[in-house]
Amino acid sequence: MNAIKIAKEDKVPVFQKVAFGSGHLANQLFPAALGVFMVVLVMSLGMNPILAGILGALPRAIDALTDPVMGFISDNTKSKWGRRKPYILLGSVIAGVSFMIMWQLNPQNSELYNFVYFLIVSLFFYLGYTIFATPLIGLGYEMTPDYNERTRLMAVSQFMGQIAWMIAPWFWVIIYNQSLFDSAPEGARILAVWVGGLCMVLGIMPALFNKEMIVPEKDKMKTLSMSEMAANFKHFMSGIKKTFKNKPFLRLCGATFLIFNGFQTIAQFAFFIIVYYLFNGDKVAAGNWPAWFGTISALATAFLVIPIVTKISERIGKKNAFIIATLISVIGYSLKWWGFNPDNPWLMFMPIPFLSFGIGGLFTLMMSMTADVCDLDELKNGERREAMFGAVYWWMVKLGNALALLLSGIVLHFVGFDEHVDVQAADAIVNLRIADIVIPIATALLAILIIFPYDITERKANEIREALIARRGKVHHEDEEI
Repeated sequence: MNAIKIAKEDKVPVFQKVAFGSGHLANQLFPAALGVFMVVLVMSLGMNPILAGILGALPRAIDALTDPVMGFISDNTKSKWGRRKPYILLGSVIAGVSFMIMWQLNPQNSELYNFVYFLIVSLFFYLGYTIFATPLIGLGYEMTPDYNERTRLMAVSQFMGQIAWMIAPWFWVIIYNQSLFDSAPEGARILAVWVGGLCMVLGIMPALFNKEMIVPEKDKMKTLSMSEMAANFKHFMSGIKKTFKNKPFLRLCGATFLIFNGFQTIAQFAFFIIVYYLFNGDKVAAGNWPAWFGTISALATAFLVIPIVTKISERIGKKNAFIIATLISVIGYSLKWWGFNPDNPWLMFMPIPFLSFGIGGLFTLMMSMTADVCDLDELKNGERREAMFGAVYWWMVKLGNALALLLSGIVLHFVGFDEHVDVQAADAIVNLRIADIVIPIATALLAILIIFPYDITERKANEIREALIARRGKVHHEDEEI
């Protein structure tokens, strides 16, 4: 494939990419931290894994339902500060403060009290997270109209997002460090304040420094007011239907749903396998091994996978790059059976360079491909609806994520994992290891089948772009001369 040379005006400056990436670092740090902190609920607060699974699943399910609404609001906002940036700023503050409050839990409280408290505060957290993340995703889709520059932009944002996964595994080490805290719940309470504050600072960077696209046909935007609520609801539902009728987009959603949520279902299993299989339940002996496993995975994704996938995409197209990356990840998941070996813990790092291609390739490519789909939608329907597409895309991810977290707790329960003992039954460990491998492989192979008919190539994307320019002219961004 001979890539068309990028025009100067279509390039996103490095500082702009970094500012956008800072927002994605916050966007990734929230779920990365949650994945570690949620272990505290089971291991240190003695909460039943199924209840912990409900706490992970229910707020995310509600959060997923609010995403399309936030997408509609952002797409149709007519403020002097833009369609995206005011919400990015507000949402980052709400989410950051709520994250701090959410983890102020004590083991002296009853299981029911901690469950209800966490559930209520987490609903506020996910509301803020939606207000922040949905416009952020929409902003990324509109920052450049170029096919390959979109992939480069998403590569930078995903690279910076991986920093969250490099540092988050060490939260476990910090929380359980007895020289720092008297107990893990105390560690979680204090660390949550630092994490929430950092995410607020990072989250406002795109609001302060990124430039929004000037909507080419503002007359087609809706008026957000109480008097227009009925008309807007009708248009909102119509927009949802149009989005779900976009077949290339549905393939992106389906593939992402499978890959990401297959990964999320087993995300905590590596921690339990390291502690209870490699070190027979000895948390002291397990030491920093779980943290290193997560950090090395993120390092491999950032410095190996994302650059390679970006280059492959430029040479053979985004869909083909996705298929290759996913197949490599299947090899990695298979190698985990031999990689987790009590006689040689170092072997746990062997599968990482391979399995990291799954998530590393997924969002770098899928977010770039969704930007292409937004152009196709404008050509067909005459509106710019980046935030709506981003909202529906992440609605699928979050809905599946809620199911994955619930399924994760159920799998832990039914394989025979006992949260009250240090030494797990041999059958429970074997079944857990099998689930850790089979679940993500099955979802990866199904994702390849779904994405295979996707047909927006670089040539087709450029044809769509030329048709749009012929109809309404080029798009411009803030501070650009028109």
